[in-house]
Amino acid sequence: PRGPEAEVCSVGGIGGAGSFLEAGGGIERPAWVVAMVDYSVWDHIEVSDDEDETHPNIDTASLFRWRHQARVERMEEAQKEREEYEKGNTDVKRKLGECQKKLNELVVAETDDAKKEIEKLHSELKQLKREEKDWDKKGNQLKKKEKSTPWNVDTLCKEGFSKSIFNVSSESNDAETDEDKEKKHKTFVGKYEKQVKHFGMLSRWDDSQKYLSDNPQLVCEETANYLVIWCIDLEVEEKHALMGQVAHQTIVMQFILELAKSLKVDPRACFRQFFTKIKTADKQYIEAFNDELEAFKERVRGRAQARIEKAMKEYEEEERQKRMGPGGLDPVEVYETLPTEMKNCFDAKDIQLLQDVISKIDPTEAKYHMQRCIDSGLWIPNAKAAEEEGEKNTGEEDPVYEEVKKEATEEK
Repeated sequence: PRGPEAEVCSVGGIGGAGSFLEAGGGIERPAWVVAMVDYSVWDHIEVSDDEDETHPNIDTASLFRWRHQARVERMEEAQKEREEYEKGNTDVKRKLGECQKKLNELVVAETDDAKKEIEKLHSELKQLKREEKDWDKKGNQLKKKEKSTPWNVDTLCKEGFSKSIFNVSSESNDAETDEDKEKKHKTFVGKYEKQVKHFGMLSRWDDSQKYLSDNPQLVCEETANYLVIWCIDLEVEEKHALMGQVAHQTIVMQFILELAKSLKVDPRACFRQFFTKIKTADKQYIEAFNDELEAFKERVRGRAQARIEKAMKEYEEEERQKRMGPGGLDPVEVYETLPTEMKNCFDAKDIQLLQDVISKIDPTEAKYHMQRCIDSGLWIPNAKAAEEEGEKNTGEEDPVYEEVKKEATEEK
C-alpha cells in the first residue's frame, strides 16, 4: 500500500513510508503517533504495594509496610533536598543582587575608601557568581534525578485546584427580620448543635478543613454566632482553657465569612482558600489572626464579667424583695440607718433596753425610726396579742409607739 495506508500498516510491522524503529525497543510506530503523545513518562511507574504477588513464605503485610515506609522516606529525603536547593539558590541570588547594588552605588564615589571597597566587592561578586553556577548545576542535576524517579500512587496525580460555586441571592439576608433570624438560628442549632461543638473542639488546620469539607452546612453565620455564645458560657463557668480553644475556631469561622464578603461569594465556596492561605501565610497575616483572637478573648471575658454582675444584681434584688416588710422597706437597709443604741437593742433582742433608748432620744426621731422598723418588719407591734389571736394586727402603728413610751414613763 502507498500513502497514508502505508503509515498505518507500519504499526503492525509492515514497512512503509514514514515508519521508523525505536532504538532497543523493537516496536515499530508511525512518526505522527510519537509526535502527538510522549509515552516515555509511563515507562517507569512504581506500582502500589498491594498489587505485587509475594512468596507464600513471606509475610505480605510486613513487606507492604516496609515498602511503603521506604517509599515515604525516599520522598521526604527528596523533598528536603529540593527545599535545601531552593533556599540556597534564593540566598545566593539575593546576596548577588545586594552586592551588585552596592557596587553600582560605590562606582559613583571616587575616594580611596570607595576604591578599596569596590575591589572587595568585585572579589565577593566573583565568589557569589561561582556559587550561583554551582547551585544552577545542582538544580539541573536535581531536575534529572526527579525526572528519572518512578511515579507512585502519591505522585502520579495531584489536585490542580479546587473550587465550588454556589448561586445565592444576595438580597435574601437583607430582607430577613430579627424575628426570622432568631427563628433560623434556633432551627440551625437544634439540627447541627452536635456538629458545631465538634468543630469548636478541633485544633489543627487540616482537621478543621476536612471537617468543614464533610459538613459544608456549618460554614455560615449561625455557626459563628453559636460559638461566640458558647465562649461566653465557658468563661462564666471558669473553663478558661476550653474557652480559648473554642475562641480560636470562632475566629477561623469569622475569617472565612469575612473572606466570603470580600470575594462576594458563598462562604462554602471559599473556606478552602482560607485554609490554604493560613497554612502558608506570612508572619504579618499570622500576627493579624492572633491579634484578632486575643482581642476576641478579651471581649468574651468582658461579656462574661458583665453577665456575672447582672446575675448577681438580679439575685440580690430577688433576695431584697423576699426580705421586704409589710410597709415595703428592706429590713437590712433600715437596720443600717438606725442609731447605734437602737442597733444594740435589736442585736440583743432586749425590749426593755429598747424602751429605755426610746425614752432618752427625741420623740420625733424615735417615732420616725420605730415606724420604719415596723414597715420593714424589724418590729412587730402587739406581737404577743397577734400570736394569741393567730393573726397579725392590722391596726395603727402609732399607738404601739405611744404604748412603749407610756410604759417607759410609768417605770420612771
